[in-house]
Order: sequence, then C-alpha cells, then structure tokens
Amino acid sequence: MFFLKRNLPTWERAARIIGGVAVWAAVAGGLTTGTVTWVALATAATLVLTAFVGFCPACAMAGRRYLDK
Repeated sequence: MFFLKRNLPTWERAARIIGGVAVWAAVAGGLTTGTVTWVALATAATLVLTAFVGFCPACAMAGRRYLDK
C-alpha cells in the first residue's frame, strides 16, 4: 500500500487550500493569460493536493520532519 507520513501541520494545510482556491479564482477571473494560466493552474492543483494528502515532497527534501500523528 502507498503510504506517506504527514509533514504538514493543520494550519499549513488550511493555508494551502485557501491559497490554491485563491490562485484558481485568479485564473477563473481572467487575471492570467497564456502560459501563466497553465502554470497557475498547476500551482493551484499542487497546493490543494498536498493539503489534502498532508505530505509535501519539497518540504521533505528541505528536511522537514514528519509529524508524530
């Protein structure tokens, strides 16, 4: 089974969801064009996905410790 230990605290997970929704809203509102739109959508998806999973690979590479729970 594929299992990743969480390395994001609850407050950061909430902030990532809010940030992902905000980026998506900027794209939906037409504030971006061209390639920036695709980069922004990928960023929003990554923020929301890592928030729901509770694991961020970039944070793990930077040395963030796993949470006990």
